[in-house]
Amino acid sequence: MQAELCGVTLHYEQYGQGDRHVLMLHGWGCEIKHFAPIADSLQSDYHITVIDFPAHGQSTQPPQPWGVADFAACVKALILQLGIAPCDIIAHSFGGRVALYLAANEPQLVKRLVLTGCAGIKKPQTPEQQKRSARYQRLKGLCQSLGRVAPFKGLSDRLLSELRQKYGSPDYNALSEDMKKTFVKVVNEDLSPLLPRVQASTLLVWGENDTETPLWMGQQMEKEIPDAGLVIFENDDHFAYLRQWPRFVRVVQAFLK
Repeated sequence: MQAELCGVTLHYEQYGQGDRHVLMLHGWGCEIKHFAPIADSLQSDYHITVIDFPAHGQSTQPPQPWGVADFAACVKALILQLGIAPCDIIAHSFGGRVALYLAANEPQLVKRLVLTGCAGIKKPQTPEQQKRSARYQRLKGLCQSLGRVAPFKGLSDRLLSELRQKYGSPDYNALSEDMKKTFVKVVNEDLSPLLPRVQASTLLVWGENDTETPLWMGQQMEKEIPDAGLVIFENDDHFAYLRQWPRFVRVVQAFLK
């Protein structure tokens, strides 16, 4: 199924029936299939909606660089169009950013939250990362200065592209030029100030050995979201919810009863 919203064609799928609505929001670089076993397991009790975020799966790319608020506005538009508010939201990683934003700013849309490996808290940089960032900014400034001299504009653009390729993360380098701007906007947003404003009851599920969104982030969310509890999947990582999906389903079912 498709919906034309916010300048994009949004692909989504629905399963199950009834008036107990669950919306699933995947992580960056993922798509609908990453929630397949969970959706299949819950559809006998809930009406499930799973989306492909813009620029993921079968959804089209945003018309300009988006931040978290833009992705949230698109999801809000879909919720209203489908008439599934208030809904429970199950979100992983980047999807958690959008879910947090909605829960804090549009509480009438969100009944309960399940966040697993949720992004949104900025990691403090290590001394080595600080040095690397300072080196990148210095080289970037030199390239930009070179580009202000007309004969060297082409050389400057090429050097900047090589610099971004060298210093960018694998996720960043895999993107189109337009989506790189979206990625930078998203990952630089710190959603920590939103946590105390989340009114929805929140279940946090975390892999003990998550390196993308380390466990301390889940622990901070548990402290700052007014009604939150944390379940830790031992010896697992950022995709603990999928690797241990039968256990994840049992925990979610107990929470959503």
